[in-house]
Amino acid sequence: MTKSNAIAIRQNAARPLSLTKQAGIVICASAVIAVCARLTLPLPFTPVPLTLANFAVLLVGMVLGSKRGFAAAALYLAWGAMGLPVFTSAGPGGVAQLLGPTGGYLWSYPLVAFIAGAIAERGIPTITRNVIAGICADVALFVGGISWLVIMTRSLRSAVVFGLYPFLFAEIMKVALAAGLSRRLQRSL
Repeated sequence: MTKSNAIAIRQNAARPLSLTKQAGIVICASAVIAVCARLTLPLPFTPVPLTLANFAVLLVGMVLGSKRGFAAAALYLAWGAMGLPVFTSAGPGGVAQLLGPTGGYLWSYPLVAFIAGAIAERGIPTITRNVIAGICADVALFVGGISWLVIMTRSLRSAVVFGLYPFLFAEIMKVALAAGLSRRLQRSL
């Protein structure tokens, strides 16, 4: 990245956006999470499906930063709690989904977006920083998800078997893809 590109990125980041534009960005980002949540692959050996929702949460956090990323993920949860069909189709939807096997992951989304955004927005955006942001945010996602599964299954071993092992490879791919794609999208905002 050249010095002039770095200066342009900082100037764009410092430029205040209107409240209407901020709200529009958050609403659209929340819709991206909702669309990605519908892209699901149920796995027969676990109650937790493979979904692109957490990829979208990582991407939104990295691109929008901590505050707007948090707001977009929280809005997504609010839409789902109100009964809108935004959660993965593999679950019951609504509040029941927030209390089901995937509840810990879902409740973690605003924190995940915040962590990814807080790390990614520090200094000049780099792919390395975004990968670190994705890894740290994913750790928070799995701590929330597995903690909830421990409560449901009463077993740490079962929670890890159901909620972590089947997803490790996919999560590595999601973090890498979100880190690379967010770098391009950060330049456009």
